[in-house]
Amino acid sequence: MNAVTPQKKRINVLVIEHGVELIRQLKRICSEKKFAIMAAQTIGHGFEKFEDHEIDILILTGSVARFGHIRGMALLDIISEKSAATQILFLASSKDMSLVFSALKRGSYQYAKLPIGDSELGMLIEAALLHQPQYMPNLLLKSETRKTTFEKMVGGSPKMREIYRQIRQAASTNMPVLLTGETGTGKDLVARAIHQQSARNKKLFSPIHLGALPPELVAGELFGYEKGAFTGATRSHRGLFEKAEGGTIFLDEIGTIDEKIQISLLRLLETRKLERIGGTRTITANARIVAATNENLSEAVEQGRFREDLFFRLDIFRIILPPVRERGGDILLLVNYFLKQFSDDYQRDIVGISPECISALESYDWPGNVREIKNVIHRAVLNSTGGVLLPGHLPERLQKARKQPPEIKLPLGCTIQEAEQVVIKRTLNWTQNNRRRTASILGISRRTLYNKLERYNLL
Repeated sequence: MNAVTPQKKRINVLVIEHGVELIRQLKRICSEKKFAIMAAQTIGHGFEKFEDHEIDILILTGSVARFGHIRGMALLDIISEKSAATQILFLASSKDMSLVFSALKRGSYQYAKLPIGDSELGMLIEAALLHQPQYMPNLLLKSETRKTTFEKMVGGSPKMREIYRQIRQAASTNMPVLLTGETGTGKDLVARAIHQQSARNKKLFSPIHLGALPPELVAGELFGYEKGAFTGATRSHRGLFEKAEGGTIFLDEIGTIDEKIQISLLRLLETRKLERIGGTRTITANARIVAATNENLSEAVEQGRFREDLFFRLDIFRIILPPVRERGGDILLLVNYFLKQFSDDYQRDIVGISPECISALESYDWPGNVREIKNVIHRAVLNSTGGVLLPGHLPERLQKARKQPPEIKLPLGCTIQEAEQVVIKRTLNWTQNNRRRTASILGISRRTLYNKLERYNLL
């Protein structure tokens, strides 16, 4: 077979078929130097291949697509979404022709009837390689997943990559760090990541949620107290700053502490010393402070609720965490991360998400951010009964959520090509560069969209 010379050493071809005749046929017509032929007898086993290999061509037969816990059409949805560079060939016998239209709609490059001759199969493979896009990553790859994680955070968007850079920068110093952002954006994970990336990572990381403590207990928890300092103090107590000597203290909801605690904390930041409540001994405190808040501390200073001098001491290095709705492309990464986590926890065999479910997840504004995504997927996994998440597994608020697409205004006199280019660019922006959704909205195939992206230099 005179196939196109590949850019990489070998072209990976995955065949999902019950028998062995198709495998033998491919090995007979494909050069072993150019092609690596892989086989799977079930959809589930085929899906696992995508986690370890870049698959150039997937050959799926109708007989396999009809059966199994994960149906073939669900697999095609997943591959089209997460491994768009994979060219899909669907081979069907006469009794399986009803599946052909569904397969083409879900991203198959071509189909053919079985049995198929050597020359026809060879030409199909060659044509598929000629039209294969080279710029789409396989998001199912375990190695690709590692590129979008940092410590225990998930996200590959430009805004999150900037957060990772700031974390590494903050970790190289001992100065206080102030984390701001909406609730649920992961401030606790950022604080822990700063600690883990720093030279203090062998020491204790001590988080404390100040807003959850009664005001009268905050001072004792932070600075400690001596026996008899107040009613109920039957023994001496080491505070958090003593316990975390050499480590990091994470003060969550810093804006909730009262005036007296603010004064004590300011003194500690300036002198690195403290005294227990009811004590006279001065204790050296060598703990790095990372503080967090979801309110505007500048406004709190203006309103007299927060000391200006303490604010300036904490605000030396500020990291502003973006809400999920501004992290283009990260929603599905987070969804898939939690889907795998909870599927493993509850031993559920869930490997993908239906296109309608993806649309609902991406159309929602996520006011609760990462925490809300985690809770929604937790519930969806518990509600699921098959191998793919469906819209019915989501809360009602997500099923009803739909973003209204923005209007596109075109100047009178622009050419059809200019208008087409504007429409494609605006639609890509609206779908956060999701090419599959863009093609669906525009009513064209993914291959047609790729051709237009190349024509207009939009790759």
